[in-house]
Amino acid sequence: MADPTVSVPPLSLWRIGLGPACGALVLAAGPGDDPAIGAMAAVAVWMAAWWATEAVPVAVTALLPLVLMPLAGLASVSEVAREYGRETIFLFLGGFLLALGLQRSGAHRRLALTIVAAIGSRPRRLVLGCMLAAASLSMWLSNTSTTLLLLPIALSLLATAREQGASPAALARLGLPLMLGVAHGATIGGLATPVGTPTNLVFRQIFPQLFPDAPTPGFAQWMAIGLPLALIFVLVAWWLLVAVIFRLPDEDLFGGVHDAGAGPATPATRRDAAAATLARLRAELGPLRRDEVLASALFGITALLWITGRDLDLGAFTLPGWQSSALFAGRVDDNVVAIAMAIVLFLLPSRDRPGRRLLEWSDTAEVPWGILLLFGGGFALAAGFQTSGLSAWAGGLFTQLEGAPPLVLALVACLSLTLLSEFASNTATAQIALPILASVAVTLAVDPRALMIPATLTASCAFMMPVGTPPASIVYATGWVPIRSMIRAGIWLNLAGLILVLGLFGLIAPLLGIDLSAGSLPAWAQR
Repeated sequence: MADPTVSVPPLSLWRIGLGPACGALVLAAGPGDDPAIGAMAAVAVWMAAWWATEAVPVAVTALLPLVLMPLAGLASVSEVAREYGRETIFLFLGGFLLALGLQRSGAHRRLALTIVAAIGSRPRRLVLGCMLAAASLSMWLSNTSTTLLLLPIALSLLATAREQGASPAALARLGLPLMLGVAHGATIGGLATPVGTPTNLVFRQIFPQLFPDAPTPGFAQWMAIGLPLALIFVLVAWWLLVAVIFRLPDEDLFGGVHDAGAGPATPATRRDAAAATLARLRAELGPLRRDEVLASALFGITALLWITGRDLDLGAFTLPGWQSSALFAGRVDDNVVAIAMAIVLFLLPSRDRPGRRLLEWSDTAEVPWGILLLFGGGFALAAGFQTSGLSAWAGGLFTQLEGAPPLVLALVACLSLTLLSEFASNTATAQIALPILASVAVTLAVDPRALMIPATLTASCAFMMPVGTPPASIVYATGWVPIRSMIRAGIWLNLAGLILVLGLFGLIAPLLGIDLSAGSLPAWAQR
């Protein structure tokens, strides 16, 4: 697994100067009444400029909060540094080590060939298969865990294609949409259920708090909106990635060698050649080896523990998770599971490599350590947004739209939350914005759900920046996704998400008793 955060981009003085220049302009403009708001906005713009232009390695940009926030008086060094050691970072580290263990055992290649044999070796089908798998898992599993589970499989598909003689150009064309497909499929799948993404859970927590007499959308009601949205969005995102933005060819990666004496190549002969190549490759693997079994078992146990750890609220009843049991409650979570299983890799002896373990410390040179700094920088940035008041100031801008039609208000709210979530925690963004939107809705005599539900959904639709969502950060760590390509694809997907959320919500909401017209404030929202 390559680490793109340590790559050295070409030295460009204008790119280096762009960051501080943009930050100085924002600081001079002085947004908000509190100087801390302008200072934090300047830090964010500086980092965004360097991330977007790759003026310096991305991991270096992620270190800026450690310097700029203390200098600006926004937080102490110890407070900022604490964000770089959050427990979530160790979840990523454990996932990276487990994926590396799969690669060292060779199990990833067997799994990749099995998947290709099932869904075909055409690049477009491979991307679709990975996106559907990611979306399906992410409905019930966190999008971070989903991405960590599927990433080794996607990487093994690329490694197998390389071994079969696929050109570097062909691999690059496939690797980019395949990695983005895994990340964005996981993000989109989380929209389908109330438990699929933290922003959905924020809505379920805040809405009954603000409106205790209101009918809280149940599991089935949420899925009536979220499931069609997720399914259509996955298909639209797949089409954009493979046919519009990157335009993948629709030909077999494992096409084998066609016998010229058998006549001209046809689609049927190419399919036969691909099937023969796959059969030969799978036969060459031989029977399962002990190292493969052990590494796969650890990976599978980790996935099972992640999936069954938390309580699953299905509305009518709740399936208890093992983390809520008396033995583990408050002591063990997904982060502990990831690190514990990774440690086991360093304990079990390897049969294929006598005298060595399944994973040696020397193997960790391939861990993308720079991406962990990127996570820390994102956490520090999000914390600064909250403590400086920048998030509250940005959310307060919604109150200036009082008197606008509900549809316009929903559009502006969704667009603002999407952009803000690119740089700040989407969970924190939802926590700040949803109460403000509820207040605005009451003032405008609009059903609060008409603003709060679309805003909740679009807060998760941050596809442009590596720090926008954990899945985007994880796939960026593979080295297959240049940041400019991520931004270019993210613009398309952000727009698609905005249109789909507002369009489908407008169609389905009235069927669920949500009135989208002005002057339709429900009795339970009247104060």
